[in-house]
Amino acid sequence: MELFYIGLFGRVDTGLYRPLFCSTLHNFFSYLMDHFTPSSSKERDFISRMLTEEESYKDTELEKLCDYESVEVPDSYTGPHLSFPLLPDHATALLEAFKQKQQLHAHYVLKLLHETRRHLMQLPNINHVSTCYSEEITICGDLHGRLDDLFLIFYKNGLPSPEKSYVFNGDFVDRGKQSVEILIILFAFLLVYPKEVHLNRGNHEDHMVNLRYGFTKEVMQKYKVHGKKILKMLQNVFCWLPLATLIDQKVLIVHGGVSDMTDLELLAKIQRHKFVSVLRGKKRKEKSRHVDSKAINGESPVGVDPPRSSSFPGSCLQPGLASTASTASRTELSQRVRQTVQEELEKCRRQVGFSETLGSKELSCVSSVTMTESELEPCETSESSQEEWKQIVDLLWSDPMPQEGCKMNTVRGGGCYFGPDVTENILQKHGLQFLIRSHECKQEGYEFCHNRKVLTIFSASNYYEIGSNRGAYVKLGPDLIPHFVQYQANKTAHTLTMRQRQDFLESAFRALREKLFAHTSDLICAFKGYDQDETGTITLSDWATAVESVLHLGLPWRMLRPQLVCSTAGGLLEYKSWLGDLAVEQRSKEVTNGAAIPQSTVGGLDNAAHLTTKVTGPADSMLMRA
Repeated sequence: MELFYIGLFGRVDTGLYRPLFCSTLHNFFSYLMDHFTPSSSKERDFISRMLTEEESYKDTELEKLCDYESVEVPDSYTGPHLSFPLLPDHATALLEAFKQKQQLHAHYVLKLLHETRRHLMQLPNINHVSTCYSEEITICGDLHGRLDDLFLIFYKNGLPSPEKSYVFNGDFVDRGKQSVEILIILFAFLLVYPKEVHLNRGNHEDHMVNLRYGFTKEVMQKYKVHGKKILKMLQNVFCWLPLATLIDQKVLIVHGGVSDMTDLELLAKIQRHKFVSVLRGKKRKEKSRHVDSKAINGESPVGVDPPRSSSFPGSCLQPGLASTASTASRTELSQRVRQTVQEELEKCRRQVGFSETLGSKELSCVSSVTMTESELEPCETSESSQEEWKQIVDLLWSDPMPQEGCKMNTVRGGGCYFGPDVTENILQKHGLQFLIRSHECKQEGYEFCHNRKVLTIFSASNYYEIGSNRGAYVKLGPDLIPHFVQYQANKTAHTLTMRQRQDFLESAFRALREKLFAHTSDLICAFKGYDQDETGTITLSDWATAVESVLHLGLPWRMLRPQLVCSTAGGLLEYKSWLGDLAVEQRSKEVTNGAAIPQSTVGGLDNAAHLTTKVTGPADSMLMRA
């Protein structure tokens, strides 16, 4: 910390001012990261050097810098404790601790990041996931530091487990106030269930983006002493996050999108960790991709992910005005912001007894709503590295458009707009059925485009303000038909503990099994209707159809099947054996409770009411509402 002030104000003796010095320095960092971002290459590097001396480190140097063992946990610490290798109880304990507003000690954070990095280094650029192992996979979109949404997802869908796989599609951090907690939870479950939890990198998993959109400030506020170490480790964790996930070789999941240059074979070979920040790449030189942002949809693009700031109301232009701001207004804005910065710096210097001025090292606010072109200009690199960089930028920053073709994304300043023809070419080239991406807020939490070949999923509800949008996640089974669950987080959405949640679900499934047993005769008749050859077996799809035809509960039986049918052979169910197991279970309860078997349990079915499904629109879109 002293080195920073030596470089900024000249060499001084801070010993006499250490308490005030540290406090003021932290306030200075917080103020700077809350309001100001670089507008040129030199200024960008100046801010970046406050937290980083190098873009990357050798493993030994990184471990030495972020040595978690040197960070002691005091006896007075009352928060959660972690021991490695992590167990499921550790992950659930973190959930409960964060619900109680507790904070994980920096020692455990650094250790968790260390272990997460070691795991991520073993993963390919494109994760391959199969429904054969997990039968159902849940895909979540942007969370952006909204812990309530993650709690609600786990509340409704269940915690990650060997039977419950998840893909989290990037943008875990920034904008929201609990990005740290979200990362800790996701990394913990990743280590506990490495085969069931998968994380894709988003455009906000980038330390240069974090400087602007709040995550860097959040870390420094929550970990004033060890924040720099944590940020350094996070840089090296983010750059090792996989770039995409492929389900059953048929569904590609990426954060932003694709372009006419996207090559999955090349992406699979890239050394992704080289790109600590994709904003460090060379500015894209394109002629055919230049397009006015208003030409995409007639007006400014809908659903674009614009920066928001509650400070300096006039300092950040709205998306539709960014390209039309006059030179005079920009100059006036720059002068006004520079004056504000100078006043704040002078205040900081006076508080610690400094009189020197900053001189030529000025800072200014970027008034544009996206990454500026200067941020996309780098140091010179090889032609092959530039091609790799373009591949990654397009994957993380692109958006779909209704028109044909592929155009430069002038609104975001990175990636492209890709049309239905580009999507179709990518799908045909790689034998894919459809593409899942995130990156854009959608009012209903999800949206199809490109003839239902591109699905946008966005999981941060109330993104702009309370009631502005729903969050959603999508579930895929072996048939790869998307089933959507929508929700809107509120203060009472996660009042139950995870143990209470588990009891709640067990009660609901007990009621369903009792209901099934009570209709044994009707079910046998329905099953025989699908067993024309009298083999005693039916397909799981026929099982689901038959059960609904008897009970008429409107439940998503295919998704509930893993909790109701213990095992199958070759995808076929021996229905008489299954009904026999239900009978044994019910008789066991009768003996235990000393009571007759109920025909139905009203209370239990009430508990199961949240599972009720209604079909809207096309048959392949089953919508479960909160």
